[in-house]
Amino acid sequence: MKKMSLQWRLTCIITLYIAVICGCVTMLVYKNGVYYMDSLQEAVDTRGDDQPDDAEEIYISIPEDKWDEFANDFSVQVYNNKADYRKNSLIISAVLALLGGVATYFISGHALRPIREFSDKIEKVQAQNLADSRIEENQVKELNQLSVSYNRMLERLSAAFEIQRQFTANAAHELRTPLALMQVQLDLYHSNRHPDNDADTVQMIKMVTEQNDRLNKMVKTLLDMSELQTVGRDDEIILDALVDEVLEDLEPLAEGKNIRLIGKCKDITMTGSDILIYRLVYNLVENAIKYNHSGGQVTVTADRKENHVYLSVEDTGAGIPEELKERVFEPFFRVDKSRSRELGGVGLGLALVREIVRVHDGSITVKSNPSGGTIFEVVLN
Repeated sequence: MKKMSLQWRLTCIITLYIAVICGCVTMLVYKNGVYYMDSLQEAVDTRGDDQPDDAEEIYISIPEDKWDEFANDFSVQVYNNKADYRKNSLIISAVLALLGGVATYFISGHALRPIREFSDKIEKVQAQNLADSRIEENQVKELNQLSVSYNRMLERLSAAFEIQRQFTANAAHELRTPLALMQVQLDLYHSNRHPDNDADTVQMIKMVTEQNDRLNKMVKTLLDMSELQTVGRDDEIILDALVDEVLEDLEPLAEGKNIRLIGKCKDITMTGSDILIYRLVYNLVENAIKYNHSGGQVTVTADRKENHVYLSVEDTGAGIPEELKERVFEPFFRVDKSRSRELGGVGLGLALVREIVRVHDGSITVKSNPSGGTIFEVVLN
């Protein structure tokens, strides 16, 4: 039966089930009818002592003075038997229908198990595990055809993602050369004094320097995003030490805005990419500092619950509107465009954070801080 198609499998199961139910109903109704016919036979006084035991004829002798009484009792017995027969037949049919429904539920569940397994496999597919999400040949004909189509779709998606990644990496590499040349020229220009420059020239040079710096940061981030899949993720990370390192590296930026950095991390170790997890924490804390109020604070906490690591970065800034909390992870999306450009952001920091979380099979959510500000919560496996 394992080699049969799903259509034929269900057909055979339902046919067999109908045959069994019909047989049971016929047998029970027959037994029920025989029982009540026998009860009618017992209601009369049979006479046939001269008849053999296996005779099919039944001889009934009723005295004339008792005929009316017999007829009345016999009609009552027939009526009661008809009522009991109808009631018991309905009860038997209802019970068999109920039992049949329960049996069908479990039988169909067993027959459709390959579909559930197929669905569970598809549910686990992520962009970073396309190569590991292929479905092996299935013994059910329809699902085998679907598996082949599904695997071909994965191959096309994988190729498309690879082309996109290669394009991003190649574009970033190509941009690095002219940007590096521009930076060299700008550094050379800034290394000398230019007293003859007017205000417009000074302003233009300043603008070019700032935009070149932004482009360099953007190219570096794009390269990092394109290379996420190739970075090893088998480092043993001491998370509390990593968070302390991030806070120490960002202390000058926090002091410049009069913001207090607080680390509340327990002694936790996890397996992953040390470089990527550092970048994840760094980007979240840097964002929390940049978009915070002067005199505010940034709190980083880390804890382990069961088999998951919970990391949160909490700030006391202006917060993020509810309708924009999911969009902040989109590349180049900005909640406040004018302020983001003033702070030197390129719009890829949180997009990179989300990709780092994904390659570590985790999740990230944005919540509002009850005391004002935003909380980024990361769950890593």
